Amino acid sequence: MGRGRLWTGIAVAALAAGGLARAWMGGAREPVAPPTQASPGVEAGTLRAHVRMLSETFHPRDSRHPENLERAADYIADHLARAGGQVTSQPFRVDGRDYRNIIARFGPEGGERLVVGAHYDSVHGTPGADDNASGVAALLELAVLLGQQAPPLRVDLVAYTLEEPPYFSTGQMGSAVHARSLKEAGVKVRGMLALEMLGVYSDAPDSQDYPLPVLRLRYPDTGHFIGVVGLPGDGGLTEQVAEAMRAGSPLPVESLSAPAGLPGVALSDHASFWEQGYRAVMVTDTAFFRNPRYHTAADTWDTLDYARMARAVQGVYAAVRTLAVSPLPED
Repeated sequence: MGRGRLWTGIAVAALAAGGLARAWMGGAREPVAPPTQASPGVEAGTLRAHVRMLSETFHPRDSRHPENLERAADYIADHLARAGGQVTSQPFRVDGRDYRNIIARFGPEGGERLVVGAHYDSVHGTPGADDNASGVAALLELAVLLGQQAPPLRVDLVAYTLEEPPYFSTGQMGSAVHARSLKEAGVKVRGMLALEMLGVYSDAPDSQDYPLPVLRLRYPDTGHFIGVVGLPGDGGLTEQVAEAMRAGSPLPVESLSAPAGLPGVALSDHASFWEQGYRAVMVTDTAFFRNPRYHTAADTWDTLDYARMARAVQGVYAAVRTLAVSPLPED
């Protein structure tokens, strides 16, 4: 996740929208029907094993070490294929080096699709357990669930490379390459979910930080929730994802719609899809406003909360199942 002021953007968006109470969806909500199937089991131990493999065995996973990124890509591709996905690579070349995205299809081959993505690279010098081995581990377990019951709509699970600096927010990000290729091919995307840091939670008072004191009047002061961030006027995608996650998991969920130009709102791979005119949201544990180990050597596998991370995966799966049967309104 590229460094920025996520909650500053949230605060400005809230005030611009007419008050804090209307920013995070804390008031009355339109009911969303829960998925028809029961919430699936997700093993915390499996998530831990994936995060440890990515953050230890394949460390460092930055653009200066394409050999480790390639080993990580092989690991991801193998697990996606074992889960039943139809796996392909999207290779591209940047500054004389070869990189690739890994794409796994579930469900029908043609037609409209959903995209769920997570970047598998990390910042130089960091193990990147929360940022973003946690998102990749969630992607791999989501693949297992989709492999057990094929979705009625095509779902592409994509592991992206080169999300972190020096390629963050450039056309050379793996997600930018992917989103651009979909647009050029005329592919219809119902929505995109970027899984960006899902592993850090706390029930301790004041464990959730904010850039503006006024936010504490409305928002939780404990880091016990997962956030969903999207754009205003996205056809209800942001709130549909959040409501489906609430219905599918006991993990608290907060949601925000804010303009892309506000600082911090476009901090992950979802922004690459916004740039191509696609609807997209970011699912996140709020990064450095909760995790003091963000972008440091201390972002290790043994610092994450895998039980609550498993509940986040359950919620994302519920959102995918809901979106697969619920078309969004046209623009």
